[in-house]
Amino acid sequence: MKASRIPLILLSLASSSAFAADADISLTNDSVKGQANFFETTSDMQLGAGYTYHEGGRHIANLDFHAQGRTALGNLPTTAGLGLRGLGWEQDGADGGAIGLGGFATINVPTVPGLSFTGSLHYAPSILSFGDSDDMTSLELRGSYRVIRNAEVFVGYRYLNTELANFNDDVNLDEGVLAGMKLFF
Repeated sequence: MKASRIPLILLSLASSSAFAADADISLTNDSVKGQANFFETTSDMQLGAGYTYHEGGRHIANLDFHAQGRTALGNLPTTAGLGLRGLGWEQDGADGGAIGLGGFATINVPTVPGLSFTGSLHYAPSILSFGDSDDMTSLELRGSYRVIRNAEVFVGYRYLNTELANFNDDVNLDEGVLAGMKLFF
């Protein structure tokens, strides 16, 4: 009976793309990040999860939850979201995390089909931080071009910073120019 469950478990793991609306991977000079978002951009809510490995053995995980909707900035169609980003990190005996408040916006440029710009900003003061983190700032900026209907490439900049609670020292957990690709399911 238990042996018959193994193929079912393997099938469900292999078909994980059926549970995600999109997934992306991005690289900086010192890190690699994978992110999956579980709902379409037309949904009223967005849930996402990501993992970053930074050179030197630093592990960073995030869980995102946003209310989202369509709007416009001037004449540019925009998808915007407001919500929370939970971040946790660990490296060599130190660890911390925070629940940041903030949001994101993706602006499409109708005169250049496929071109869009995305920005996200989340901030957690010390009251929403734990472990060795006293505050946290997460910023990401991207320019994207949809190459085919279900894939795009992007370049941008990522900045993830925390202040260490016991040392009054700022640490850039991840920072740099990035490049990557996003797949839509």
